[in-house]
Amino acid sequence: MTADLSQLVKAYDVRGVVPDQWDEPLAELFGAAFVQVTGADAIVIGHDMRPSSPGLSRAFARGAAARGVDVTEIGLCSTDQLYYASGAFGLPGAMFTASHNPAQYNGIKMCRAGAAPVGQDTGLSEIRQLAESWLDSGAPGSDTTPGTITRRDTLEDYAAYLRSLVDLTSIRPLKVVVDAGNGMGGHTVPTVFSGLPLELVPMYFELDGTFPNHEANPLDPANIVDLQKRVREEGADLGIAFDGDADRCFVVDERGEPVSPSAITALVAARELAKHGGGTVIHNLITSWSVPEVVRELGGTPVRTRVGHSFIKAEMARSGAIFGGEHSAHYYFRDFWNADTGMLAALHVLAALGGQDGPLSGLVAEYDRYAGSGEINSTVDDQAARLAAVRAAYEGREGITIDELDGLTVTAEDAWFNVRPSNTEPLLRLNAEARDEATMTKVRDEVLKIIRG
Repeated sequence: MTADLSQLVKAYDVRGVVPDQWDEPLAELFGAAFVQVTGADAIVIGHDMRPSSPGLSRAFARGAAARGVDVTEIGLCSTDQLYYASGAFGLPGAMFTASHNPAQYNGIKMCRAGAAPVGQDTGLSEIRQLAESWLDSGAPGSDTTPGTITRRDTLEDYAAYLRSLVDLTSIRPLKVVVDAGNGMGGHTVPTVFSGLPLELVPMYFELDGTFPNHEANPLDPANIVDLQKRVREEGADLGIAFDGDADRCFVVDERGEPVSPSAITALVAARELAKHGGGTVIHNLITSWSVPEVVRELGGTPVRTRVGHSFIKAEMARSGAIFGGEHSAHYYFRDFWNADTGMLAALHVLAALGGQDGPLSGLVAEYDRYAGSGEINSTVDDQAARLAAVRAAYEGREGITIDELDGLTVTAEDAWFNVRPSNTEPLLRLNAEARDEATMTKVRDEVLKIIRG
């Protein structure tokens, strides 16, 4: 067996092409390594609808059980449903999914008990190295009695827990179009929405890991075109799109126009601050200026972090934050073990919209105050050299501040931009924002000219 595990491990998950690199024998080794590194005596495992997921999940379970660990399999689930099980049962967990990636990929998202993250510095590197050391010889034998593998359905409990966190019983009736992209939203949405005053218009709810309609990646505008059209045709109040493992949600308003994830972050932050009577809200450094502004206006404390779920979760745990949001549409809740759940964010949007009479476009307007570029990727030969060129172009300019919390962030009175290198591809990622569209366009184009040489 051969595999380049340094390429399979990325930030918070193990991911590879199936079956060339990422196969069941390798998954079994990861199961054994996971329990050895975490020291768990019991774990919970779930998987998405990709054709390879059930086999990889069961192989991981075998590897864990062979080390004397009892395994609870919850079967088909969304990633946040796995986090629910990890939190509710107090067990480390593993979710087999490649999220929004194309059909030929698969991977694992792993967490410690209580949905605590497993990142490069919190066990992932050790798990990879241990599995890598066993590639040729296999995992060493164990003197312990093999653990059990049992099945448990958690969908109803997961749905009930989410509904206990957001009261939708008194909202006005809403018509909502949901595009599940043939991903796990098609499994979870009917149960979570059941009994609520919602007229559900389902799109692509059939579970199909080959993604016959479009990729389950709503961050790409091409993948929400069908949703936008259907919202307008149906005269719906809003549309919601989930990614493949349904841990992220994207929203379009009654006109079919996309709602910025930063605006959703600010809206949900406002609701969580009201619920908890204040508190800390985490936002990564590429969310809009609107987010910290809204948090401060409502008496909360905004905290800025690097991009990435392990950084957000770590800061939430450190600060006791009530909520965190990323511009990639990951939303984190203290009430959900500091884990990300797109479904809970969607319920907050529905509650906010249904609790007043105006359209969604009007509701979110107060949270969408600036002109943003969205994320723009540029392929470069030398990431460090191009970043240095950007820094040199702005360093020393009057009224400019520069920080390197994550990549390079340049801030002026009327605009800011961030340039970050990809960890896995020869790309630089640009996000820019300004107080008006003309200024944003000028800044965006100036920075892109430097990046692209």
